[in-house]
Amino acid sequence: MGLTEKVHRNADLSAHPGEIPVNYLYTMGLAGEGFFRALKDRGRLTAAACPACGTVYLPPRIFCERCFERTGKPFAVASTGTVHTFTVCHEEVDGSPKGKPEIVAAVRIDGTDGTLVHRLDGVAPGDVYIGMRVKMVLKPAKKREGNILDIMHFKPV
Repeated sequence: MGLTEKVHRNADLSAHPGEIPVNYLYTMGLAGEGFFRALKDRGRLTAAACPACGTVYLPPRIFCERCFERTGKPFAVASTGTVHTFTVCHEEVDGSPKGKPEIVAAVRIDGTDGTLVHRLDGVAPGDVYIGMRVKMVLKPAKKREGNILDIMHFKPV
């Protein structure tokens, strides 16, 4: 059965051995590109606020997801925040054991309604807690590439 044929009964379905080539281009969008450019060029986090409901989006959005109003111009926000939740990873993505456990936390950034999920370093897994104050640690300016890995990790304040 070809990929363009219509199937009327699930008993007629078959498998397609091999790969199906799919070409796509992922873009960050206007708001995402501005967020990562500010992170790369100025080492700053940016957010956008909705003038109608007051929600502060980090990363910024063009339109409010709650009331559909256009948000304002992105602005710089703090590089500090609070651990909202976390997990301790003991295995690599492939299931092999990690050399040392890694903490991944959702950090609520100060002055925003947004969180960033990223590594937490400088604290032992048994010592991290919800509500812990943390700050962003960036790569050196010359090594930044304009993506989320420009943030090396967060560490306790």
